[in-house]
This record gives sequence, C-alpha cells and structure tokens, in this order.
Amino acid sequence: MSNIWIKICGITRNRDALSALDAGADALGMVFFPVSPRAVEPTAAAAIMAGVPDSAAIYGLFVNPSRDEVESAIASGAINCLQFHGDETEAFCSSFELPYMKAIRVEASTDVEGQVNLYASAERILLDTYSNKAPGGTGKTFDWSLATGVTPKQGQSLILAGGLNADNVQCAITMAQPDGVDVSTGVEDKPGIKNPELIRNFIREVRSV
Repeated sequence: MSNIWIKICGITRNRDALSALDAGADALGMVFFPVSPRAVEPTAAAAIMAGVPDSAAIYGLFVNPSRDEVESAIASGAINCLQFHGDETEAFCSSFELPYMKAIRVEASTDVEGQVNLYASAERILLDTYSNKAPGGTGKTFDWSLATGVTPKQGQSLILAGGLNADNVQCAITMAQPDGVDVSTGVEDKPGIKNPELIRNFIREVRSV
C-alpha cells in the first residue's frame, strides 16, 4: 500500500470534511478566493471544520490575497496551513509563520524547476494545470511527463494536482512519481459538493499503487 499524501480540496460542508478524513485523507482544503465556486467565508470556516481533529492538516487556499485576507482566515482557527495559487512572492508566503504549499501552474512552456527554486521555504510544491480561465479547480490535466525530473528542495514534497480522479490517478502517480496528490473536481457531484463514494474510490486507487 502506498504512503502517498492525499489532500481533498474545496471543502464547503462539514459532512464532506469528516467523510474525507474517515476515508483516509491526510489533509483538507478550503478555498478563500471569492470568485471560486468553492469559496467559503472565514466566518463559516470553523463550522465547516467542526469535529476535525487538531492533528489534521487543514489548508486555506488563496489567490493573490491581501495580508488582511490571509490573517482573517487564520484568525478563524480553522486552518493550520496555507496554500497559494497566485503570483505571491516567497517573502509573502512565508511571512505568516505557518507551513505553506505553493502552486505552480504547468504548461509546456513552464520552467517548472525555475519556479520551484523561487520557493525554497515552501513545505510543499503543488503542480497544477495552467489555464487562462482559472487559477485552479479546472478539472483539466496537464502533461504529467513535465513533472518528471522536477527536484524539490531538500525536505520539500512534490504534490500533483489538476484533473485527477479515480480513473487516472494511478497512471499519474506512476508517470510523475509525486509525494502526494491533491483532488477537488474529481471527487465532486458539483463544485463544492463532495461525493463520499468518489472520495473513497479515489483514495483506494491511490493507496493501491
């Protein structure tokens, strides 16, 4: 059984948070990007994560946020990790004194290695699909061969995202050899509404690699 790290992102309901952890997820994510169909308000975050163990990794996802936006989400007490999907600098990402994951949006022309080198302080580097329509959550894959040979800094983990689901995640892991995977669209009935069976199927496929 694989020990690949699994994060379920775009959580908007308490039942989905609890069922994802019950199925074996290692981490959860909430989106604090107002235009996202999965966006949640900081005032709702604590209720969404009610009953989640303190030991669970709970990420707050942001896209080019202001400092106040990040601090407001942190103040909710519902998150203990940060995830940045925009053009944030390393200095900004690391200034909140919480572990953070930095997303790099990948297309054929992306200098992935160069982007990784810009965020040496990141605990995790996430490779996601580039789209000019949205910074993430597109449900689209990228060419996983572009992830092969990417070398994170010592101590960093490489996380794969972008269009993953139970049908393709084993192929993605075999090709890209990531330390973890991050899924949202691939375990949903509709944006922000997770399907417990899809979550279980996804995690089963990852663990059986």
